[in-house]
Amino acid sequence: MTSMAPARTEPDLSYLLDHTSHVLRTRMAAALGEIGLTARMHCVLVHALEEERTQAQLAEIGDMDKTTMVVTVDALEKAGLAERRPSTIDRRARIIAVTEAGAEVARQSQEIVDGVHESTLSSLPDEEREVLVRALGRLASGHLETPVESPRPARRARQRG
Repeated sequence: MTSMAPARTEPDLSYLLDHTSHVLRTRMAAALGEIGLTARMHCVLVHALEEERTQAQLAEIGDMDKTTMVVTVDALEKAGLAERRPSTIDRRARIIAVTEAGAEVARQSQEIVDGVHESTLSSLPDEEREVLVRALGRLASGHLETPVESPRPARRARQRG
């Protein structure tokens, strides 16, 4: 019996990117979980330390909906790592301020994130590592920078940062 499936003419880029992204996320979740953080919590802490940002701005950076952002900030507040405060720039706005303890955890979590990325990239020969990072960067800032509008939108894979 012969297969009726059409012949593939290109590598299955969707599978390769989805699978490797999924496995990387699971490794990141496990590593950050060791210090009680999620990837979202790490993202909020690091980006809130960069400059004064509102919850809405941090949600946009981390590609989180309002509910997810509120739950994330609530968890950071409960852990004593961040707090909601009035903005020094706009009195009507509230920002997410990182506590001293939160800044230390952000430093630790950034080391963990960098370590997971370094471990992943070190599994490749140096010349392939550089080409992969450069090519993915070019796709992310070029051809695949902006999602296409669709009546059945695809779920976003991961937050930035």
